[in-house]
Amino acid sequence: MLERGMWSWGNCHCWRRRLVESKLFVYMLLEALVGDLEDAAFAVVSQTPKTNTSLSLRRASNLNDIMWKQEKLLLAIKIMKDIEHVLVRVSKSRPRWANLVKAVDSRVEKTLAILRPQALNDHRALLAALGWPPPLLTSDIEGDRSSEMLNPLFLMHGEKKEMYSQNFLALCALQHLQAQREARHYMDFTKQSCYRDDLWAIDELVHPVSLKMEYHFSKWSDQPKFVFALVYKVTKDFMDGVDSVLQPLIDQARLVGLSAKEAWVTAMVKILLAYLERRVFPVLVSTYHNSDENLEVSSSWLDLLDLIITFDKRMQVLSSSGIKLTGPFLELEGFSRSLSILSVFNEHSDWLQIWAEIELKIANDNLEPELEDERSWLCRIGKQSEFGYKEEVDIFLLSTREDYKAPPIADSVIKVALAMIERGQTLPSKRMRSQFARSSATIFLNNFFVILLQRCRDLELMTAAIQDEALLRVACTVNASRYCESVIREWDEEVTFLEMTGDGNNNQQHPRLFFADEIGYLIKLETDCLEEIMSVLLLEFDAQCWDYIRNIDQWEKELSEPKVPVMDEYNLGISPGFVQALDMLRDHIEKLKLYLNSKDFLDLWRSIAEGLDYFVFSSIPWSDVKFSRSGVYQFKADMRALFHVFRPLCVRPEAFFPLISNSLKLLTITPKDVDYFLRVLVTDERRKKEWLLQQELHHLTINQAESILRNRKFGE
Repeated sequence: MLERGMWSWGNCHCWRRRLVESKLFVYMLLEALVGDLEDAAFAVVSQTPKTNTSLSLRRASNLNDIMWKQEKLLLAIKIMKDIEHVLVRVSKSRPRWANLVKAVDSRVEKTLAILRPQALNDHRALLAALGWPPPLLTSDIEGDRSSEMLNPLFLMHGEKKEMYSQNFLALCALQHLQAQREARHYMDFTKQSCYRDDLWAIDELVHPVSLKMEYHFSKWSDQPKFVFALVYKVTKDFMDGVDSVLQPLIDQARLVGLSAKEAWVTAMVKILLAYLERRVFPVLVSTYHNSDENLEVSSSWLDLLDLIITFDKRMQVLSSSGIKLTGPFLELEGFSRSLSILSVFNEHSDWLQIWAEIELKIANDNLEPELEDERSWLCRIGKQSEFGYKEEVDIFLLSTREDYKAPPIADSVIKVALAMIERGQTLPSKRMRSQFARSSATIFLNNFFVILLQRCRDLELMTAAIQDEALLRVACTVNASRYCESVIREWDEEVTFLEMTGDGNNNQQHPRLFFADEIGYLIKLETDCLEEIMSVLLLEFDAQCWDYIRNIDQWEKELSEPKVPVMDEYNLGISPGFVQALDMLRDHIEKLKLYLNSKDFLDLWRSIAEGLDYFVFSSIPWSDVKFSRSGVYQFKADMRALFHVFRPLCVRPEAFFPLISNSLKLLTITPKDVDYFLRVLVTDERRKKEWLLQQELHHLTINQAESILRNRKFGE
């Protein structure tokens, strides 16, 4: 039978082997250890004075009893460490002995339930004997003056300092042991405690300070700036003492990764956090719900949030001064979460929603006058001389609002949205930042995009002639949309937004953009507006050249005077019925060049050219018209004039009219080639296709080519 006090883990190496061999031996070993633990705990509790603890400590003539209690507490902690060591080995090697482990844990937990409150009470009594907490000089806060508070930590000397140090180390050891036990319960034997909760010894420093500050908080309920100022002042004034006295003790306790400064700042922030959560925010929330969009209520919210954001930044500076986090602490988002008062929204998402709604309402109210001012919607229009060909490499070098020719209102919207997003970046978690951005800035942007769409739809462009004012308005809408799209695309590439989209539904190889829906909406808006411009322009072109296209006689008749030399397209004038349509086309393209940003204009004029190519080709009744030689020359001259409208925009405009270009080539090939195609290849479709490809006629079908060639009246 093992006797209490006779066992030592380090001196009995053979017992380590026997540990896994005999359940009875393990039971006896643990029984002895638990008995020693209970004796040590009883000794600690039995020595507690029955009178006022603080008073007795101050009046004690010697500290032998106190030192003896600390020795017993350290002995109890050492025994618990030995018990924990045995339980870890048993849990790993003998999982079937779970009932034994539970029984021992139950007895150890009962002992801990006695030891921890007693250790905390002894620590509080010791702090009171040292004169903690000092008086709070709030008059200097109200008078906006600065003064140093006397720090009792600096005044400790001799036996008192030694006693406090030992007590601090014992409390840290007890907390560390409890963290190890929790890690075992979660079956994580390799986990090292990161102390993401508060350090007990620091909490005991802060608790009496918070009791004193609560009194002053109640006096300043209408002046929260004094509340924030007091917490900051107390935190800063005691910072040096905490760092110089407690940090060496934390290092001595081997609490890796712990900073006395950060633990102190965290505990002080939680005082203010608890006060705001309990007393301030509920009042603001109730007032907000009971008021009808009261400006004063919104101002109160924003004033408080301004104080919180400023306070958080100042406290972050205090906590990180001289601290360089390494290893896993850099990757822990929650490691510094308690350093932010804004973490109050983590448990109250409805409060965060109220904040976002207030920010959104104020942003909308501030933007409304600018939305109603038509001058805010005016684009920057260049000079008429700007119409001309530019290298495409310059077309896509767009960055500023001026480059995009966007109206000033677009820049205002972007700045307001960005301000809301940056304000939300002060929130301590990705989830809260994402919720705030989607509930404020995203809704704000979407509202503006709907206004852009409405302005485009209200124009009534579908008329016989396009008005310049309407054309300018649509162009400005497109420019504003394109500018907003480019800006939010840049935002989506930033780490800030990539982090906010990092949820479980995201494909890591193809992550969803934060503004994916907004970008898609803008792309559709731009496409619809440009298509509307193109459709109206083509309809007007059709109306003005209708008679020209339907006048078959102009292409069938030969010259009436045979003695006149054969004319070609270079010395022929443009058909009178085609001139007005070309003038209209050139005028609108020039204006679009001035109104639209270069990228959208590039897409638009190419689409217009493609539409004109199809319109002209499909409008000519190729199977009915019999082209004469002079008719071909006239048609070619008219089409060269059409190409010339687009010559300022590119080097070879005919390349954007493939159907017309192929038709002209067929109308001017030699009679020999015509005969070869129509007679020799009459039944060989494959060879006809090859012949068209050899002639570089890639855009016409065999039937279309035959229809054109069969209706030539010359060269037969």
